[in-house]
Amino acid sequence: MDPLAQILIVDDDREIRTLLAEYLDGNGYRTTAVADGPGMWAALEKATFDLVVLDLTLPGDDGLVLCRTLRARSALPVIMLTARGAALDRIVGLEMGADDYLAKPFEPRELLARIRSVLRRTSGAIQGEAAPRTLRFGEWSLDMVARHLIDHDGVVVTLSGAEYRLLTVFLERPNRILNRDQLLDLTHGREADSFDRSIDLQVSRLRQRLRDDARSPQLIKTVRSEGYIFASTVTGVS
Repeated sequence: MDPLAQILIVDDDREIRTLLAEYLDGNGYRTTAVADGPGMWAALEKATFDLVVLDLTLPGDDGLVLCRTLRARSALPVIMLTARGAALDRIVGLEMGADDYLAKPFEPRELLARIRSVLRRTSGAIQGEAAPRTLRFGEWSLDMVARHLIDHDGVVVTLSGAEYRLLTVFLERPNRILNRDQLLDLTHGREADSFDRSIDLQVSRLRQRLRDDARSPQLIKTVRSEGYIFASTVTGVS
């Protein structure tokens, strides 16, 4: 864990803000806590953060709106908090670009574990080397900053948060068979039974974005009874 990592907490419940700030501060993080969207944007203007803990239910713009807007502007990791526990709410939050999702009530130590997991997955440096800004494969390029695809004609294809995460998992592990459990763990960062068939749907959507014929895919191939394999050479460009 990076002891200097800065976490922005956005929650309209003062007790929760105080509890989380004190707990995370006590575990080596530096925190800023605000109550709503305007407070979040003001904090982001003043300082650089490593991750946002964002409540779904907020006055004014809710967490989904804020997450979608933030994701359009940056790749800053987001963990969403909510009192809602339905699978649909979790899926919507992840589709809006959240990196993880935690339903209230929860143990602060569980949030701490999620934060550490997300920061490990989204770290911008590997063994001291800067991560590439662009990954190229076939006739495509993935802009890792803007989080969108660019085809060989320069046309931009916008990705949802779930599509981006799944694609980066494949690009970081080309020509390697990944089963559904591995893909779930790598994209959601935890065991999640309610998502057990969502990987197939996300693969289908990602194939559509990549114009990869589902009947005879050339990029994301199905390996019968095993999972999927990304069949392409991938190169990084700083």
